[in-house]
Amino acid sequence: MPSLRYRRVIVKLSGRAFAGAAEFGLDSEALGYVADQLIAARALGVEEAVVVGGGNLFRGNVADEWNIERAEADNMGMLGTVMNGILLRGVLKHRGLDDVRLMTALPMPSMAEPFIRLRALSHLERDRLVLLAAGIGQPYVTTDYPAVQRAIELRADAILLAKHGTDGIYDRDPRKEPGAHRYDSLGYSDVLERDLRVMDQQAIVLARDHALPLHVFDFDERDAISAICQGENRGTYISPETTLVKSVVAPVG
Repeated sequence: MPSLRYRRVIVKLSGRAFAGAAEFGLDSEALGYVADQLIAARALGVEEAVVVGGGNLFRGNVADEWNIERAEADNMGMLGTVMNGILLRGVLKHRGLDDVRLMTALPMPSMAEPFIRLRALSHLERDRLVLLAAGIGQPYVTTDYPAVQRAIELRADAILLAKHGTDGIYDRDPRKEPGAHRYDSLGYSDVLERDLRVMDQQAIVLARDHALPLHVFDFDERDAISAICQGENRGTYISPETTLVKSVVAPVG
């Protein structure tokens, strides 16, 4: 086994990971890619729990468009995370990974296990890949805060925040401003004071209070999860020891 910086991680996947090039929906090739990246890291000996998003199916912030309350829209979004979790579990099993457990914050015993912290820890210790859906089971909460909460509960070494279309955190929008600089590293206070929208601020505060490292990286960069767990700093790194460091100028176009 190769030497690892992180033995246990939370991987946070947005719904975009399941949609491929589209904003919404499902893409079979994208799902296969997600599964392959998780399996590759697992083969190194990394214990993985995956917080699954649902924005490719429904987003709570479109409540006004549907003339419904935000709580109802968020409930639908939670169900979307469960649907993605069921599908990802099926794809992983099709690729030969039988030791997969889907756990949900809302009880759905006919489709998944309820999230019980000690049971989830037992799954990880038995080398099972754990998929976590339905956030924390409450509206008005994105999957950012549950990702940090679950990482703390499951004694994870770090959170890996998978992004699409960007390779980290920038000082400006690189899609609009070619002169934007990426941050190689940041402190928690830098994120909060500069209002950098990498995660909900409450999630950043919780990560800071528990000294939990965060890696914001481009999920489209193959084997990035494996590389980070082996010690590379892909994208932007946030931890108790890091400070603000800018590096790369975003490429034009």
